[in-house]
Amino acid sequence: MASSLGRLSGSRVWSAALGRAGRRSRAWSPGLPAGRFCGAPFAARGLGHGPGTGGAGIGGGARRAPWLAAGLAAGLAGVAAASFQHLARAEMVPRTEGASGMLERADELATRCSSFMAPPVTDLSELRARQGDMKTQMELLIMETQAQVCQALAQLDRGASFSVDRWERKEGGGGISCVLQDGQVFEKAGVSVSVVHGTLSEEAIKQMRNRGKVLKMKNGQLPFSAMGVSSVIHPKNPHAPTFHFNYRYFEIEEADGNKQWWFGGGCDLTPTYLNQEDAVHFHKVLKDACDQHDPSLYPKFKKWCDDYFVIKHRGERRGIGGIFFDDLDSPSKEDVFHFVQSCAQAVIPSYIPLVKKHCNDPFTPQEKQWQQLRRGRYVEFNLLYDRGTKFGLYTPGSRVESILMSLPLTARWEYMHAPSENSKEAELLEVLHHPKDWVH
Repeated sequence: MASSLGRLSGSRVWSAALGRAGRRSRAWSPGLPAGRFCGAPFAARGLGHGPGTGGAGIGGGARRAPWLAAGLAAGLAGVAAASFQHLARAEMVPRTEGASGMLERADELATRCSSFMAPPVTDLSELRARQGDMKTQMELLIMETQAQVCQALAQLDRGASFSVDRWERKEGGGGISCVLQDGQVFEKAGVSVSVVHGTLSEEAIKQMRNRGKVLKMKNGQLPFSAMGVSSVIHPKNPHAPTFHFNYRYFEIEEADGNKQWWFGGGCDLTPTYLNQEDAVHFHKVLKDACDQHDPSLYPKFKKWCDDYFVIKHRGERRGIGGIFFDDLDSPSKEDVFHFVQSCAQAVIPSYIPLVKKHCNDPFTPQEKQWQQLRRGRYVEFNLLYDRGTKFGLYTPGSRVESILMSLPLTARWEYMHAPSENSKEAELLEVLHHPKDWVH
């Protein structure tokens, strides 16, 4: 149904190789040599600098994405289609394959992992042993998404460096947080992956039951596995919008051995100043991604997003929306995964052109101050209402730094601030109080 998620190739492919014991951090930039760290001991080596013009479209396959033709080829030449075909080919190998066939499968997975920002959270040997399992497929998807988005952001920010912070959770699992701060284009951009497992806390179980989940615990415990990729990007220029996306997979094992699973996620745009053309572009890309699977998905998930990202005590939305869904467990695990895969592919083409368009726009001190006030609203929503933030803080052994990565470096609160009537600031507030249909 959905196309493969594009792999990193072209002008530069790289990875940050980190050890597995404890937490280690290092800087990463497009100039860092690539390394192959999966399997054999890590050995850094440079890769070729070919021009690279391949692209993965929202619809998939080997199609060129329209956003590359619109002027992003130079900045995003590293995104190319077909990495998920590696997994599909591996799954079709007969069980009677010889040693050469097994080695080929191992090499494909190792090559695939070499483009990540760090080694996968799960040991490569375990990923090889369960290549057909959804947890493996989802971990590879989120790792690839992280690498692609970091590459696109760093290239747009004129080679700014990401700090790659690998962390472990003593209760089970860990994650990789990639953060760029004080760049020329981005004040703060974080793209974090987490792959955790263990036993849910009572507060986390309570949250899930409040959403209608019927859970059968054994001795008061509920084993779980959860993984996802999450990102919040705050540009410096007030005319370039803030952006958020998150895609996740959750699995629990009940007392009788039955497993429940579901996917969740979405993305949304939070501009400081409303640009009609940008809003239409953003929503059109999301609609195209949803329509590959079912034309009813976009309007449903668009409304869900408008209803979810509400700062209730202010009576206004956080931004101009996007798509949002949770507890998605039908029609089948594979169908939902392919839908999530299409949504992950839509991240770069939906957002990067908007930053490229506005990152050099002139702005006044008054416009910068309005951006700071809007960031204050962003903080209010994330700390008071965001389900992911609250769930993370309630999960034993969670990493606070990664959970609060979404917060901007700077924000502002003014007492009783109100924009002038008929101003550009008031235009934005009107849309935040009354969401619009951007694609019809």
